[in-house]
Amino acid sequence: MGSHCLTLLLAGTVWLALEVMSSYPTKSFRRTALAPGILGAIVLLAGLALLDTGTYYWFQVGVAVLAAIVAVYAWQAKQWWWLPILAGMVVAWNPIWPINWHHWIGWLIAQYVAAVVFLVVGVLVKVPNPDDRNAKKRVH
Repeated sequence: MGSHCLTLLLAGTVWLALEVMSSYPTKSFRRTALAPGILGAIVLLAGLALLDTGTYYWFQVGVAVLAAIVAVYAWQAKQWWWLPILAGMVVAWNPIWPINWHHWIGWLIAQYVAAVVFLVVGVLVKVPNPDDRNAKKRVH
């Protein structure tokens, strides 16, 4: 009997906690490009240590794929002005026809600039949140 009451008490507490949690406001937007943008910046900065090795090929693959993913999210958010910059990143870091700029100082600067671009695009690309529970309460 005691364990049954404890189970009911625990279930009631969980239900109440979920009810309270669901009453918190949700954001009216989502930053869908933030995770691939942060990951792209990490890959770019980690790849700086391996510029002159054969392993850098895999960093090029990662940067090109993540730039393409962020470009898709920018397209979905209807922020098309990011597309030429991200397309340039896909071309510059493409592993299929690599551009051998590794010994040029401008390439090092481009690595840092591209990392900043990944972060800025990740933060600024937003899409409306379809799960926004507060949309009905707002006056448009």
